[in-house]
Amino acid sequence: MRFLKLKGRFNFKYIIGEILLLFIGINLAIWFNDWNSSKKINESKKIAVSKIMEEVENNQLEIDSVIRNNDRVLNAYKSFKNLYDGNTSRINTNPAHLQSLRNKYPNFFSVRDSILLNDDLYHYRGTTHINLEIPTLTEIAWKTTTTLNVTNEFNYECLYELESVYNLQRRVQSEINKSADALQGGKLEELMIILEFINQLGHQLQVDYDSIKKNIVNCN
Repeated sequence: MRFLKLKGRFNFKYIIGEILLLFIGINLAIWFNDWNSSKKINESKKIAVSKIMEEVENNQLEIDSVIRNNDRVLNAYKSFKNLYDGNTSRINTNPAHLQSLRNKYPNFFSVRDSILLNDDLYHYRGTTHINLEIPTLTEIAWKTTTTLNVTNEFNYECLYELESVYNLQRRVQSEINKSADALQGGKLEELMIILEFINQLGHQLQVDYDSIKKNIVNCN
């Protein structure tokens, strides 16, 4: 009985070459996928940083305007406070002093009529007008960034600083809203206390805004 033997010869160079090509191909695909994902993440981070910077700059302008307006109101109220006769609709002073105050603080006190009390002292009846700026300090860019988990790419120091800034901003916004309620309720003494507190917080917020604008480019 004759047995047939099938003889085969493996081309090891070919097999090794195919394995190497497959290995290289897989690694290139993984590398490209990682590179593409990294590119998308970096683009998202770049956009987030740009939007937060824009938001911070806009809010900083709003706070600057609020502080300046509050200063005018506080200074006007302090100047008229000692002249009020019982309430903010009546003051006692002389014409020259009243004109000086009205030049310095236009439209703060409007005169309806006056009565001569003695010599050069008049009793003026009118209305005190207080105009407040009640802006809405936005945090849309920050909330969007956190919702999309882009903040995962920020370092701890940057995250801490950003969260601290927006926490302080919320506190300032809360006090601004309180000032509107105090004005509507005619609680002027309480209003002045709130305005002073807003300005204290606002000055600190301005410093923090400047710090964020300087450091946010390093949020890697």
